[in-house]
Amino acid sequence: MGKNQDCFYCMKDERQTALMLKVADLSVSELFFFKEQTHPGRCIVAFKGHAKEIFDLSPADQAAFSADVARAALAIQTVYQPAKINYGAFGDKLPHLHLHLVPKYVDQASWGGMFEMNPGKVYLSDDDYAAQIEALKKAL
Repeated sequence: MGKNQDCFYCMKDERQTALMLKVADLSVSELFFFKEQTHPGRCIVAFKGHAKEIFDLSPADQAAFSADVARAALAIQTVYQPAKINYGAFGDKLPHLHLHLVPKYVDQASWGGMFEMNPGKVYLSDDDYAAQIEALKKAL
């Protein structure tokens, strides 16, 4: 599972940095903070190697990826205290194994329904991004 030249998770280029900021390396994945914060605390866990589906991973990597997702979700729960965390695995247009971790709050955006992929409404200052990322790192 090497790199895919068409994949911004593999290439780590401006397509990726326009959407997200790296929080931390996990065991077999990376945790990213999604820049659009309509759902406070929204993050992405992306597998470090290039894989399209979870079944493409070895059983050990499947278990480690699942543990990384759980670790990230617990950090989000600790920092933001959402009512629920939604998990989204898509990749129709970007076939790289990654999960959106979307905290949901009662009576706030998309409660009781599907979240928008990128509503483009809520962005933070550089200082606020840094503070949020630091809080998540501490919670990991």
